[in-house]
Amino acid sequence: MSGDTAGSQTARLSLVGVGATALLGVLLFAGYRAGEQKVLAVSAVAFLAMAGFAVPGARAAGTQNARRLVWGYGLAAGAMVTSASLFLLPQAFALGRESGGVLGPKAGGVGVALGLLAAYSGHTIGHRLSHVDAAFDSAAAQITAHSLSAGLVIGTIYAALPTVGYLLGLSIVSHKGPAGYAAARRLRKANKPVSVLLLPAAGIGLTAIPVALLDPTFTAQTKAVIFGFGAGVFLHVAMDFLPTCETGTEVGEVAQLSENAHVLLDKLRVHAVGSTATGALAVVAAWLLI
Repeated sequence: MSGDTAGSQTARLSLVGVGATALLGVLLFAGYRAGEQKVLAVSAVAFLAMAGFAVPGARAAGTQNARRLVWGYGLAAGAMVTSASLFLLPQAFALGRESGGVLGPKAGGVGVALGLLAAYSGHTIGHRLSHVDAAFDSAAAQITAHSLSAGLVIGTIYAALPTVGYLLGLSIVSHKGPAGYAAARRLRKANKPVSVLLLPAAGIGLTAIPVALLDPTFTAQTKAVIFGFGAGVFLHVAMDFLPTCETGTEVGEVAQLSENAHVLLDKLRVHAVGSTATGALAVVAAWLLI
């Protein structure tokens, strides 16, 4: 691919992120006029967290700090796993038990399976796109799919249960900062535009606000599948962010630059456990304190 063609493709894909941000601004205004403050707050926090943390993540791409890399990825993974376990899976299975439909209590499980399979497909296609010089790497593609599905879940929650407070929505998007940092670093390292992350950053609001405004009538079984789908995508993306401190991995490549890579990798494994645990505990602490 020539430099001009690659530059043109990069510009077009960057415009996708800018367009998504502009559309989010329109939806935020419409939601404000309709009085959907909770959904607006969650959508705005998700966007600011991911976009804000993408800046230091992009700057870190030129550094070779394996410990920082492990902590960035570990915090994102721990927060996502815990958010899915605390707030999405219980709702999916509870709604499935209440639905009484054809799937009954299995509805939530069906949603989880669909979410995992959809995320796996996005991961595989993302790798395929990386070979044709696409701006969306696998992580960015997965985060976008995750953001859109999570926004659907959040919009459904606040449309169906207006008494629910801010905690649930904010906890679901609590991983956005670390995820933005990690994804931006990957994109910049691959010489791809970090601005494409504006799309997944806006993704929560792009689906949550329209659902809240439309206030659709979902059956309990449909809600169970939606919650399960969001949890499945969450969990798959979290697995992709789990720091793997082995030779040949991204962390391993950075560690190989040190004089004693084997010893450094052993130390980094401890940091990997500590970072994922910290990300998980941060979500639990927010749940208990807010």
